[in-house]
Amino acid sequence: MLDIEQIRNNPEVIKKAIARKGADPKLIDEVILIDRNRRRVLSELERAQSELNIHSKDIATLHGQQKIDAINEASLWSEKVKGLRPEAEQAQKEFVEVMLKVPNPPADDVLDGDSDKDNTVNQKNGEPTKFSFKPLDHVELGEKLDLIDIERAGKIAGSRFYFLKNQLVQIEFALIQYALEILTAEGFVAMIPPILLNRATMEGAGYIPGGEEEIYRTQDDTYLAGTAEQPLAGYHMNEILDVGVLPLRYVGFSSCFRREAGSHGKDVRGILRAHQFDKVEMFSYTKPEDSKKEHEYLVSLEEKIVKGLGLPFQIVNICAGDLGAPAAKKYDVEIWLPGENNYRETHSCSNCTDFQARRLNIRYRDKKGKVAVLHTLNGTAIAIGRMLIAIMENGQEKNGSIKIPEVLHKWLNFKEIKKK
Repeated sequence: MLDIEQIRNNPEVIKKAIARKGADPKLIDEVILIDRNRRRVLSELERAQSELNIHSKDIATLHGQQKIDAINEASLWSEKVKGLRPEAEQAQKEFVEVMLKVPNPPADDVLDGDSDKDNTVNQKNGEPTKFSFKPLDHVELGEKLDLIDIERAGKIAGSRFYFLKNQLVQIEFALIQYALEILTAEGFVAMIPPILLNRATMEGAGYIPGGEEEIYRTQDDTYLAGTAEQPLAGYHMNEILDVGVLPLRYVGFSSCFRREAGSHGKDVRGILRAHQFDKVEMFSYTKPEDSKKEHEYLVSLEEKIVKGLGLPFQIVNICAGDLGAPAAKKYDVEIWLPGENNYRETHSCSNCTDFQARRLNIRYRDKKGKVAVLHTLNGTAIAIGRMLIAIMENGQEKNGSIKIPEVLHKWLNFKEIKKK
């Protein structure tokens, strides 16, 4: 949620900014009208409440006709207050609803663009893996080495689900340990969060309204997390943190659930885009002046994780039109997948500035006692399914086996996967 003062004072600037994300600038006109009505009603209610308090106090000190007059006057103002309260509540509700629709404006240094085709590559690391034979994709490797079973998962759950089997299960847990080792050494607090979340948390993280079609909702009006970012964003909801604890950094492991409603016909083969997957996620709370530096720091940790696995990758700067509602700036890490002969996104890293913190009412108190809204950031540490694809496809050998990155060996009782 944006600071309403920003919108009041710079409506044209905000209009141009959200238009870069593809949002309708007329939304800001709607905000201003609703805010104006809300302020009018709240002002009237405040005045009526003040008059009621004055006349109510007078009743105790007056006598005779003056007391009767004060009682009558207080009664009139009491009716006025009763009449205005529902109107004020409705005005406030309409204000919150329209404000929740306004996306976080992109940062000034984010490039214009309408889709992922307009994203720019910042840097490349390593060359695409080359083979002396025709490489297989992860589905073929998974079938040959008995590592993935999509067909049987389809029988019990439907499309876009899968069973991981045998060594691939062990590699998943090795990847989790690998990420945790790196990040806890950096001072990140390890977390396993709830994955059933209430509406306030999902709204606060910026995923609803506007993203309901991607989220699984239960009959109890709770939502399945699509990423550990969401519960970690809500961890300090309605709190005021001391500036001395910032930055606060968490690393959360969770299963994630996404409906993939907008991906019909996309990535239907294999486990790249599934309804359920596991992920290790980084999350930071920082002072506003430190969030740009924190963003670069989180990206550097993503680089470290992927470099350690020896996988070729590139870092992509996401254009304004391809940013989600909460992010002011985002980088993606894309790893080379030989099965697709292409780079594919495995990590994202977003600076959400004060957008989530304002919605979740998370603030900090500085050394002078002043309270202000802080900034939040998130970044993928390991997206398990996609990282397994990358390891399988880049590590395959002519004899049909798969070499496992050396950094994972200490958590495994094998160094390669061989055909049984």
